[in-house]
Amino acid sequence: MPAVFIGHGSPMNAVEDNAWRRSWQTLGQRLPRPKAILCVSAHWETQGVYVTSSEKPDTIHDFRGFPKALFDVRYRAPGSPALARRVAELVSTPRVHLDPQRGLDHGAWSVLQPMYPEADIPVVQLSLSTLQPGAWHYDLARQLQPLRDEGVLVVGTGNIVHNLRYWRPDQTAPLDWAQRFDEDIAERIAAGHHEGMLGYETLGPDALLAVPSPEHYLPLLYVLALQREDDTVEFFNEDVVGAISMRSVLVGA
Repeated sequence: MPAVFIGHGSPMNAVEDNAWRRSWQTLGQRLPRPKAILCVSAHWETQGVYVTSSEKPDTIHDFRGFPKALFDVRYRAPGSPALARRVAELVSTPRVHLDPQRGLDHGAWSVLQPMYPEADIPVVQLSLSTLQPGAWHYDLARQLQPLRDEGVLVVGTGNIVHNLRYWRPDQTAPLDWAQRFDEDIAERIAAGHHEGMLGYETLGPDALLAVPSPEHYLPLLYVLALQREDDTVEFFNEDVVGAISMRSVLVGA
């Protein structure tokens, strides 16, 4: 199976008809049908590492101030206790804990609903231990390589650039520093220079604006860690809107 990082942006992309959402619909139709999905979302931060193990995960509406239509969304995909146990088995360090209570947050369901609207593919989420550095996350994700050969689609969702302090609802043009950082990361991905991306905070002043906190950036590292030597890399949704990058990355399609 391929692996994909999706710039998810606003939760409203789950219900609005726009180019980003349509691209997610097309992606779901294009990819081989997975047996299950492992999602790493910006919106589940933990101390330690957890994986959802519920058979029927709830839809979590982890936001406020949005229209009722968004709160009405229910993504009723089944969970997969077996996949949760497999993830815990594969990752020898650190220990992965099973969480039978946690549901699917909007970082997961906002992109999976357009991709797989029938909600008939089991979904498991892996948490982000955000106090750990980028290299730690990359090394953890490398241990998940066998999942690609077992029919599991790994989906990372976040944003390469995500700074809500500088975001304005009427702003569509990219901010200069956001555009530069997005293009810098894209060049590194295209060249396969992952190591320089792990300590993103050392990449200069643009990085400190583009990634003020790590949770939206780290899911990208989980997808890049699964890249193999002969994998193709493809970008889509290469848009920077103000202080948010929607750039998405498909590996191994």
